[in-house]
Amino acid sequence: MKFLFFVGTAGSGKSTLVGAFKQWCDDAGVDTVVVNMDPGADALPYSADVDIREWISLDEVMKEYNLGPNGAQIVAADLMAVNINKMQDIIQGYDVDYVLVDTPGQLELFAFRESSNVLVDSFGREDSLLIYLSDPSLCKSPNGFVTAMTLGALAQFRLQLPMLNLLSKADTLSEDDEQRMLDWYSVPDALYGDLLDADMNPETVVGMELFKAMENTGVFGEIRSVSAETNEGLEEIYAAAQLVFFGGEDTEKS
Repeated sequence: MKFLFFVGTAGSGKSTLVGAFKQWCDDAGVDTVVVNMDPGADALPYSADVDIREWISLDEVMKEYNLGPNGAQIVAADLMAVNINKMQDIIQGYDVDYVLVDTPGQLELFAFRESSNVLVDSFGREDSLLIYLSDPSLCKSPNGFVTAMTLGALAQFRLQLPMLNLLSKADTLSEDDEQRMLDWYSVPDALYGDLLDADMNPETVVGMELFKAMENTGVFGEIRSVSAETNEGLEEIYAAAQLVFFGGEDTEKS
């Protein structure tokens, strides 16, 4: 089985997209299970087959360690490593093609904690793919787009996994805004030109320097629009995962 880790900033729509993609997979006959790795989730738009909240309670962590919600989230993220074997035992009991992993709401709780590397190693690094969601509310300005790109590049650098880039919540964008963001990713000169056209304040200067760093490291390429509301791009997620793992061929049950 292959593991798809959905990552992104808070509010980028990870859980909603996981729920929509799970439904698409069910309708398409693709066998999947969903793993919730967010111990602070109040409600989920899907039925989790494996749920970290069965072993880690954010309220109990707050009480035991005398922490506020933010500190408890950090401790809970590190406690994931303690329960990896339990989760792995349950997951291995399923006969499925893909495991959809819904990561914690805050990107840094997954991408920048060492427990996440332990988790990926346990599941199988060669069987794992990052799916990075860029929030369009952050990406509408050239500087915001560069910020989102930088965060995605850092997450990939930290976890050392192949990554699929998605522009989430495409249904909230006008056609012009959506196309402009897609062009920024696939045509670096377009993004650079819009950075130059922006007022040359300190933030823009920093954005241009980050752009140059991103271009030099080769992070530009293809990005796909997706929407959990309209199902736009869901088939493309599956096709991209198939390409990464199987060269584009459909999996076959033995």
